[in-house]
Amino acid sequence: MAATGVVSITIESWSQLMEEAYRDSWDSALNRHRSPFVYRGAPDARHELANSLLRLAGPEQSASSLERHLIRNFRKYAHSEVRDDTIWNWLAIAAHHALPTRLLDWTFSPLVALHFATANAELYDTDGVVWCVNHRETNQGLPGLLKNQLALHGSDVFTVEILDEAVDHLDKLSTLSEDDFVLFLEPPSIDSRIVNQFALFSVTSSADRSLDRWLEANTCCTRRLILPGNLKWEIRDKLDQSGITERMLFPGLDGLTAWLTRYYAPRCKR
Repeated sequence: MAATGVVSITIESWSQLMEEAYRDSWDSALNRHRSPFVYRGAPDARHELANSLLRLAGPEQSASSLERHLIRNFRKYAHSEVRDDTIWNWLAIAAHHALPTRLLDWTFSPLVALHFATANAELYDTDGVVWCVNHRETNQGLPGLLKNQLALHGSDVFTVEILDEAVDHLDKLSTLSEDDFVLFLEPPSIDSRIVNQFALFSVTSSADRSLDRWLEANTCCTRRLILPGNLKWEIRDKLDQSGITERMLFPGLDGLTAWLTRYYAPRCKR
């Protein structure tokens, strides 16, 4: 796989943002605009793609070892809440409920990613970022077993069922290849939040590897769209008018109150 590192693009206007967000979306095989990219937004451009497990473990502890303990106990105490007993289902549900794991949240929607980059008005003096990763490119680095599994199902990303057919234990993932790799996993639609956010997770073969460093060394299509702080208000207002709000992304009263609180807050002075 040719590697030229991650490209950072500073956005200067809404029109440029839309052009970059949907760049390379034309799929000639399908004769449709179907982007191969997935997106992750953050309010601070200094955001790194270190998973929550790495942050919890710190430099002195093995993230892989810690993950084993966390998942074992999560399964023990949450057993009555989960029906599908595959490890990937457990891992996805645990991450969805904020347990530290090797998984990172992504979305198929660039607008949803932009929401998360602009939802915090207290950081509008700070540049934000949207990561854009081509999952077809990252699939080129998958071991043969996993490539074949995707081809068998005619898919570009895994579901918990598809992945479990090939890898039924978390420790087995890192044994499939001497090189680290990354796959993308669609979680089960356990609630409206996952569905409305067009959510999926990245899964690293090693819990101890930061995703941004892997992308830097192994991809040539990855982009970081830098959102200047002085552009965030315009982006936020246009997302609100497009219906990309907490009310839609977090169905229920908590999402409603979060949207109302932010929507009616006065614009901060710069």
